[in-house]
Amino acid sequence: MPLENKNDGRWLALFILCAGFLMIVLDMTIVNVALPSIKNDLGFSQAGLAWVVNAYLIAYGGLLLLAGRLGDLIGRKRIFLIGLVAFTAASLLCGLSVSQPMLIAARFLQGIGGAVSSAVILGMVVTMFPEPAERARAIGIFSFVASAGASIGLLAGGIITQAVSWHWIFFVNLPIGVVIAVLAARLLESDRGIGLDQGADIVGALLVTAGLMLGVYAIVESAQYGLGSTHTLGFGAVAVILLVAFVARQATARNPLLPLRLFHSPNVSVSNVIQALGAVAMFGFFFLGSLDLQRVLGYGPLAIGVAFLPVALCMGALSVGVTPRLIMRLGARNVLLVGFGLITVALLLVARGPINGDYLSDWFPVMVLLGLGAGLAFPSLAVVAMAGTTPSDAGLASGLLNTTGQVGAALGLAVLATVSTNRTGQLIGQGQSTVAALSGGYHLAWAIGAGLAIASVVLAATLLKSETTVNSDSAIEEEEEEACG
Repeated sequence: MPLENKNDGRWLALFILCAGFLMIVLDMTIVNVALPSIKNDLGFSQAGLAWVVNAYLIAYGGLLLLAGRLGDLIGRKRIFLIGLVAFTAASLLCGLSVSQPMLIAARFLQGIGGAVSSAVILGMVVTMFPEPAERARAIGIFSFVASAGASIGLLAGGIITQAVSWHWIFFVNLPIGVVIAVLAARLLESDRGIGLDQGADIVGALLVTAGLMLGVYAIVESAQYGLGSTHTLGFGAVAVILLVAFVARQATARNPLLPLRLFHSPNVSVSNVIQALGAVAMFGFFFLGSLDLQRVLGYGPLAIGVAFLPVALCMGALSVGVTPRLIMRLGARNVLLVGFGLITVALLLVARGPINGDYLSDWFPVMVLLGLGAGLAFPSLAVVAMAGTTPSDAGLASGLLNTTGQVGAALGLAVLATVSTNRTGQLIGQGQSTVAALSGGYHLAWAIGAGLAIASVVLAATLLKSETTVNSDSAIEEEEEEACG
């Protein structure tokens, strides 16, 4: 039964949804710290190891749009619960994995559950909080979970991997998933949906998922076959054809998975491009940064997790309270520009850092700047992307924003991991030591990430429309008083 007090019910519902989303987001990065252990245990190559992450991200990104549409059709609460159960069951399979194919397949299934569950969350948040001040505050909380969850996952992964084994980074989801599912079933308000007779574009979902899978496969395997090989170009061409077919279908389908009218808004279009670029930069740093700390500096799993903790702390300090106020005072676009500026500085610093850098002087400032930048940038980006949408398009717009982030992360991670591997091979061939060659590969990938962050700043400064500012905190203060009862 829904809670009687509307305001109390809304904020409690937000925290339940964020708890579910946190569990899902954690699994995007919790494996990063455990990657060396998984590599040694199951015998992965470095290029193949990226599939432990990419199998999850591709399934997640490829199905977000379909899952969001299903939420509109049969009810968002129902879809959230179905995905949560599927995610929890797939986590059990991941933990039981004893071979490379089993783990990759289980991660793909886990990505499906994560997509189904999380696709409807931002749409539910936007619908529950229609007023600008309360929406900024709610999106700030949601964005903290979405962004800081990555670094929290690194810490949790380090603790669990070092204390028990990598299998338990998946087993821990079982009790958490059950508790969240029970609370959500009892406390979230039910919604009917508009009915299955309105239709869902299954063909479109198959086209975009298959296209993304083949695209990432071609990029990852190019480390073995070469960028100009028939294998790489052939699979890449098929991937492009499938994605073009997806776009063409969206223009002609009676009930498209992604109505192209959403892109009529410049803010929606540009925000999604920035989301994809930012995801590449952030995920590339988390993935390759954990490998650098382990393979170059010799950190253990727990030390790696602690090393990334400042990112989460800084994100949390800004996203939950400070960023919503800055958005209301200065405008989301201006706050976004400052955030991506800080992210750019952080990635430039780490890209130019020494091989055997000291944590306090070389890594800690980078972690702080990344946390501050992400805490400002991503909540602001969500506000900009969702500001011009109608209630009927809120689910689609939120699914699109999530999709571009996850697809960008998956494709970008595949590219950066491959570039890093190729660069490492070149440096070893030139006579450099393995440690120096590995470091050179990671630094090149971070330099590319810095370039993408710079591109995000340029796009935001030139193409995003300015947001109306509010020069008083009264609206937010009123919402805080309501939320506290």
